[in-house]
Amino acid sequence: MSEMWNQHFWDGRPVLVTGATGLLGSALVPMLCERGAIVTALVRDRIPQSRLWSSGYQDKIGCVYGSLTDANLMRRAMAEHEIKTVFHLGAQTLVGVAKKDPVGTLESNVRGTWLLLEAARQTGIEQVVVASSDKAYGASEKLPYSEDYPLQGRYPYDVSKSCTDLITTMYATTFGLPATIVRCGNLFGGGDLNFSRLIPGVIQATLRNERFVIRSDGKYVRDFLYVEDAADAYLCLAEGMHRDPTFYGEAFNFGLELRPTMLEIVDMILKMMGRSDLEPIIQNTASAEIREQYLDATKARTRLSWSPRCGLEEGLRRTIAWYEQALGAPAPLEASAQA
Repeated sequence: MSEMWNQHFWDGRPVLVTGATGLLGSALVPMLCERGAIVTALVRDRIPQSRLWSSGYQDKIGCVYGSLTDANLMRRAMAEHEIKTVFHLGAQTLVGVAKKDPVGTLESNVRGTWLLLEAARQTGIEQVVVASSDKAYGASEKLPYSEDYPLQGRYPYDVSKSCTDLITTMYATTFGLPATIVRCGNLFGGGDLNFSRLIPGVIQATLRNERFVIRSDGKYVRDFLYVEDAADAYLCLAEGMHRDPTFYGEAFNFGLELRPTMLEIVDMILKMMGRSDLEPIIQNTASAEIREQYLDATKARTRLSWSPRCGLEEGLRRTIAWYEQALGAPAPLEASAQA
């Protein structure tokens, strides 16, 4: 699709973004603003360190402060701001937190989703793009994941995403809500403040002259996607929905379609940072996590003409550069970062 068509679609379009201060939201909101969209962000907590705030885009958008689980707030935000497109990115996204607080995770990810979709139904939203995850598939003997695979999450975070997808499909199928589902591989990029995650965690540890701690045996396999490419995928899907209503109720995988192990990612980062001497500490204590997950993005490539612009190595270089600037010179830590 042409850049001119993109600009025409978004120019003056009222858009609501939940989870706008997170890693993905901080990349998506600037893209929407640059295309002329009128952006309103649902913000639970104001986080000054967020890339969205530090970039200055908070002055270019409207903000509604509150929780996904406030049904009246969701309806008011959509109705009063005359929203046409919703990007539902808001969620509890950390696997470790989900294990510690499954109820809070289900409250945010499951109840928050049905309340948002119900508000969208009641206010006549034109399109809703819901953020899911490759975790929604659960464990599978057959890989890579294709969109027609069953959703069989077993662990707290995985179950919350399986439920998110099923609820979204229910609203699309039963009530005709124009909603689609995005399942991405592990997102990475500058601005991720969750240092318990692999990539920001190893970069932070290396900048602090520390050996990174891998909780697993280092052989877990994951697919990845640079955050700018993920944001582009969301825009591409929303534009595709506008052209083709048969997208409603469908899910799309987006990823680099690679199969690196966690240890391979750590080694790549250490080499790029010139610190291969900082060999990681492998604890091999991880539990309740799927060993291998990677995606088939054929559907996105064929039906949306989407492809990632940034490969794994280039994405890691950009990410390392961002943290080197943001975190500054190495300093001692009380405890090593973990993932």
